[in-house]
Amino acid sequence: MQQFKPATLYLEDGIEFNGFSFGYDQATDGEVVFSTAMVGYPESLTDPSYSGQILCVTYPLVGNYGVPEDTVINNLSSFYESEKIHVRGLIISDYSFSYSHWNASKSLDEWLKENKIPGIFGIDTRELTKILREKGSMLGKIVPEGKNIEKIEDPNLVNQVDVVSCKEIIKYGNGSKRVLLLDCGVKHNIIRCFVNRGVEVVRVPWDYDFTNEEYDGLFISNGPGNPDFCDIAVENIKKAIEMERPIFGICMGNQLLSKAGGAKIFKMKYGHRSHNQPVRMAGTNRCFITSQNHGYAVDNDSLGKDWEPLFINMNDGSNEGIRHKSKPFFSCQFHPEASSGPTDTEFLFDDFIKLL
Repeated sequence: MQQFKPATLYLEDGIEFNGFSFGYDQATDGEVVFSTAMVGYPESLTDPSYSGQILCVTYPLVGNYGVPEDTVINNLSSFYESEKIHVRGLIISDYSFSYSHWNASKSLDEWLKENKIPGIFGIDTRELTKILREKGSMLGKIVPEGKNIEKIEDPNLVNQVDVVSCKEIIKYGNGSKRVLLLDCGVKHNIIRCFVNRGVEVVRVPWDYDFTNEEYDGLFISNGPGNPDFCDIAVENIKKAIEMERPIFGICMGNQLLSKAGGAKIFKMKYGHRSHNQPVRMAGTNRCFITSQNHGYAVDNDSLGKDWEPLFINMNDGSNEGIRHKSKPFFSCQFHPEASSGPTDTEFLFDDFIKLL
């Protein structure tokens, strides 16, 4: 029988889960969050919105389809959502050491080792998720036997957007329309959705003053952590609002556009991380199943008089998007580009491009 190295997950409230180490043999810390997505671990692990977090995947079997060999074409990853893994650690119930998939080139274990990301398997992820739902997301650490880490650092006290944003201007695609992409931790499939529609994308750092640039529309990307660290971006978005060119935001982009419009943001108890969040378009009976990954939300009651909710979460009534009442500005809290997840709302890219 194969022997596995013991490892322990410690939560900040003193609760411990005993399991086994896989991936990189080192201790790690972060905010422990959970996702109920059944598939898409290569995409989730490379999503910059997970920066600073230890991800618990609630689906019991993980690793059975391996990991694809990624290629980068025209500065875009073919299968991943960024250039590297962004989670601090991975928590799963049953790890599949055998994998099978048409484009798999390595195991999840090998991939984690290459990227120096620790993992733990063999714990009761259902019980862990119940604890996180009842008490809220909390800090924790994964400690393999023989390793140690003393203090757990709170990633919410760090500007995670600055950690993951690009450091220089990057251009993608060609087209008659140019979208300026404010990079707060953008997923590559968002860029693919623009490029595949014949749009040129100019990706700039989150704190870049883009107001003197030539562009047809502003896109504000998704990203990790607390939006209150991004006041520089909010001030630039306020200037862009005065210029009245079309604006579209996703996830963190929804929160930053809302802040620019005067709204307040709050930290959710445990956030939305899944492929099956139901949202309703405000004022209609149109409902959509969406892919989401966020721990902060917009306070609907704090929206300025010129703004209104665009989408509402049908589970908890939280904000899922806003729009300006008279000008071409709108955003959504979910991921219309999915990857992974349902693409029911990808039409929002088309709606934005029509405004350019």
